[in-house]
Amino acid sequence: MPQPERIFTLRELTRLLRLTPKRAAQLKRLGLLRADTAGYRFRDIVAARAAASLLGEGATVRQVRAALDGAKRLAPGAESPLAELRLLVHDQRIVVEQDRLRLDARTGQGLLDFATGDLERETRESLAMGMVRPLVPPADAAETWFSRASAWDGDPERWEEAVDAYERVVGIDPGYAAAWNNLGLLQHRMGRYEKAGACYRAALEADESCCQAAFNLGSLHEDLDDVTTAIVWYRRALEMEPDYADAHFNLAGVLGKAGQPDAAALHWRRYLELDLGSPWAQIARSHLEEPTPPPDLPDDDGDEKPEAGA
Repeated sequence: MPQPERIFTLRELTRLLRLTPKRAAQLKRLGLLRADTAGYRFRDIVAARAAASLLGEGATVRQVRAALDGAKRLAPGAESPLAELRLLVHDQRIVVEQDRLRLDARTGQGLLDFATGDLERETRESLAMGMVRPLVPPADAAETWFSRASAWDGDPERWEEAVDAYERVVGIDPGYAAAWNNLGLLQHRMGRYEKAGACYRAALEADESCCQAAFNLGSLHEDLDDVTTAIVWYRRALEMEPDYADAHFNLAGVLGKAGQPDAAALHWRRYLELDLGSPWAQIARSHLEEPTPPPDLPDDDGDEKPEAGA
């Protein structure tokens, strides 16, 4: 019998996508985050991630909504167009890439700026010089392997396959920070701490604003009982993203371990400003001695928040 599909909670989705309060509010306006408790399938997470990426590239909520309506017309049989079509921001508009063509996602009109002429010219030059160029542009190949790795990295039985896929991504595009970060996460989970640290640092070299990689370096050093270095990296993550709730949570925990209760309290309080209702908030309140009715606590051992994927 096939295994039942995994259903994710809103909290899990928010953590997996590293959503800021502003981005979560935008996704709610798009109808991709809901107030009900029905949960989210993997396809829903992919759609929310695609929309968040478009917003992060500068698209407005109105543009994404119009593009989503247009994508439904372009792919009427698609259950989730955002998850099944490749959408990106190009020249301040959202376009759909399909079979090496670009279409305006809102109108479906074809665009003529996809440089097929350059590809043909490079192919002729390559043949004349005896060189071989890939038929698939490297960026597209990297995205294909990244999608495969992302689908596999949640299943421990496929971690090795996911590692191989992420390594293919960074082999094609060494500047792909998200792939370096996620590869580090897998190495971290598999107990390969030295490799994990190298991957997180490679993510920061590729993108110095990758706050997830800084957070994960803090988590790695905390696992290695190097509290001093963990504090440095959690603070670095908060310099990049001041409202990074999980970084406030973990920093508060290691400051407490380091004998700095007053500094820890500042971050416990800030965490509660960002997260009032989850089981993690109960843990934060317990450190501040603010009693509240106890909900079900997370399954994780200890108070440390999970790692941050990209």
